[in-house]
Amino acid sequence: MRIAQVAPLYEAVPPRLYGGTERVVAHLTDALVTLGHDVTLFSSEDAQTLGRLAPVRDQAIRLDPAPLKSDLAAHLNQLAQVRQRAAEFDLIHFHTDMMQFPMFEDIAAKTITTLHGRLDLKDLVQVYRRWPQFPLVSISDDQRRPLPFANWAATVHHGMSTDLYRFSPRSEGYLAFLGRISPEKRPDRAIAIATAAGRPLRMAAKVDNADRAYFETTIEPLLANPLVDFIGEIGDRAKSAFLGGADALLFPIDWPEPFGLVMIEAMACGTPVIAWENGSVPEVVEHGLTGFIVRSEAEARDAVARLPELDRNAVRARFEERFSATAMARRYLEIYARLSRARAFTEAA
Repeated sequence: MRIAQVAPLYEAVPPRLYGGTERVVAHLTDALVTLGHDVTLFSSEDAQTLGRLAPVRDQAIRLDPAPLKSDLAAHLNQLAQVRQRAAEFDLIHFHTDMMQFPMFEDIAAKTITTLHGRLDLKDLVQVYRRWPQFPLVSISDDQRRPLPFANWAATVHHGMSTDLYRFSPRSEGYLAFLGRISPEKRPDRAIAIATAAGRPLRMAAKVDNADRAYFETTIEPLLANPLVDFIGEIGDRAKSAFLGGADALLFPIDWPEPFGLVMIEAMACGTPVIAWENGSVPEVVEHGLTGFIVRSEAEARDAVARLPELDRNAVRARFEERFSATAMARRYLEIYARLSRARAFTEAA
């Protein structure tokens, strides 16, 4: 198939540091190419891909040092270029939320859109009722709950290259927190769990400007705890050692997480996950096999004590079975083929 992948422009594909959506697009694009498909990636020029790169901006927005920039203008330019080339593709796969809807109304059946974020936001209901013709993919079944009426084509869990992270058969005696410092990610809860369990906690986390006040007032004072080592933001190259050395990843979220890529990054290293029962967690973590699902800090502390019950080899094996980039790409190819058949039937009628 001739497939276009349209990535957001906020981070490079894959991101140099923090970033989820663009990382998934990178793994999906490369896996589709490896499976023999002709894939064009519309992204910023700093992307690294096995596909054909169609650069629409010189670099990703977040790390662009230019003091003034417009994410709306960048994405509108990107979508205009995709539209101009639409006839070249059998299917156009968007990862840009709903921004493309007005521009692609007449060829909606030739598109598919994966929604990567939370869907319980004001105004979204009106958008998805206004443009019901666009087939949508959720990244977990739980993600769909605010929009049960939407045109869901399938759920596809994220995947990543099995070669990206190294399996670590043994840990080094600490707990890990990886991601972003924000109230919904509950880094304070991670610190409380580690403290109650008497375990060192290493925190590799990004601090966005929007969360700077929360970090300074709520989290920074907790970093004086001698058990806590705050590392800051890290990229893919550092994750194997960071996650592989951990006894477990703490994922104590306090919001309906649509997927949680960091959970499968930990599993790729053989590291189990202790996660709150919110959002996608029950779809990703297999309780008692790849980690523990908890509902309180007391349960999380008890889960830390039970970590020796888990087999790190089994954790890695389940990652390969369920969350490889190839498994994700094959699932998308099934959807692409189904949509293409439906479109061909409609055009022939």
